[in-house]
Amino acid sequence: MSMFVLIALVAAEVALVVMTCTKWEEKPEWRRNRALVRLIETALVFCIVLLPTTHMKWRFLIALVVLIVRFPIAGISWLIRRKKTGTRKKLWTVVNCVFSVILIAFTLIPSFVFSNYNGLPTTGQYSVNEVSGILVDSSRKDPFESDDSDREVPVHFYYPETDNADSNAFPLILFSHGAFGYYQSNYSTYRELASHGYVVAALDHPHHSFFTKNTNGKTVIVDTDFINDVMAVNEEGVSNEQIFTLSQDWLRLRIADENFALDCMERAKMRKSLDSYWKTNDAETIVKILAMTDTDKIGLMGHSLGGASSVTLARQRSDIDAVVDLDGTMLGEIVGVKNGKNIYNEETYKIPVLEFMKEMDYNDREQYKKENGMPYVNEFVMAHAENGKTVVFQNAGHMDFTDLPLISPALANMLGHGNVDSEEFLTTMNQIILDWFDYTLKGEGTLDIQAKY
Repeated sequence: MSMFVLIALVAAEVALVVMTCTKWEEKPEWRRNRALVRLIETALVFCIVLLPTTHMKWRFLIALVVLIVRFPIAGISWLIRRKKTGTRKKLWTVVNCVFSVILIAFTLIPSFVFSNYNGLPTTGQYSVNEVSGILVDSSRKDPFESDDSDREVPVHFYYPETDNADSNAFPLILFSHGAFGYYQSNYSTYRELASHGYVVAALDHPHHSFFTKNTNGKTVIVDTDFINDVMAVNEEGVSNEQIFTLSQDWLRLRIADENFALDCMERAKMRKSLDSYWKTNDAETIVKILAMTDTDKIGLMGHSLGGASSVTLARQRSDIDAVVDLDGTMLGEIVGVKNGKNIYNEETYKIPVLEFMKEMDYNDREQYKKENGMPYVNEFVMAHAENGKTVVFQNAGHMDFTDLPLISPALANMLGHGNVDSEEFLTTMNQIILDWFDYTLKGEGTLDIQAKY
């Protein structure tokens, strides 16, 4: 679709040049037909955006906006100057065409960077619906905002579509995205779980997420200092003290967001209504969702930094029954640094925890142990877990544990994509996660999970 749009728009611009140079040399004719070409281009992109088969329609919005602006400008220019005669210079006609082609190509970049991805097919008995709201925590100020505003936590629900669900029918899964990630980072996983009878609540962590919306409808983008800090901790020569200080700040913010969201959901379920913390146009739907949610069976799941916060939060709450860590370093299990070496939490990890990791990281554990005189933190935690399981994926990259390779192969390659078939990888991973939660939250099935895939 993206290539078709580009070819069609470029063809229109080239046709304008050819016809101008052969038939429409007079300036009034050129202005009139330039306006007509702009109208045709605008209508073409508008129709494509309206097509029900066009997914992720925002990929074409920049191009549409630019065309909508250019059409009236061309039309007004023609109306004002239609009586002015003269011959259109061929050089300026060609220059105008080149400029237009460059502008068109630039506005269509999002349509090429992002694919026409709309999630993987689900395998459960339920159709899946989505609804969102924003929770406003009046007890906390957002540390990234300068106007003393309250901390906001967007919540996006993925739930089974049914009118016959009993109360407490579906366990709750809370998801936390990675550093400068996005609430839809594991879209296929949410939908697969929801199709099998789970309610998934995916959070946005404003200023940690790539972008989100606040209660005023304003787009909130990731904080640049946060990006720089995350990049810095992955560089050579950064001390454990620096990593510990930064990561504890990140985890405190995220865990507070997750605690607040869980508390609000549990309170709303008990009261059968939303309190003043909720800002949403779908209050009735959210109340209905929470009514069929079993808040006595809660699983935590997260990617990267979100996996780290999920592992830590499970220690702190008595209502968490299972955890899934998607390639996240368990930073919260580092409780201090002494003489340059990390100090780990030695208490037994009692909550069932499933860890996914790349084969490269798994193979590096022995080298880490030799260089530091102690095991890698994840290895230490899993060795002290009552019910812990590590699953290693061969040839995987960090972003393969999300939907990004299917959403945007170009971005995934930049951020960490291995040599795997992304659709097959996610299908396998999602099945393992479903089996894990079925076993730990629903008490169903058996755990036939391999150590390596």
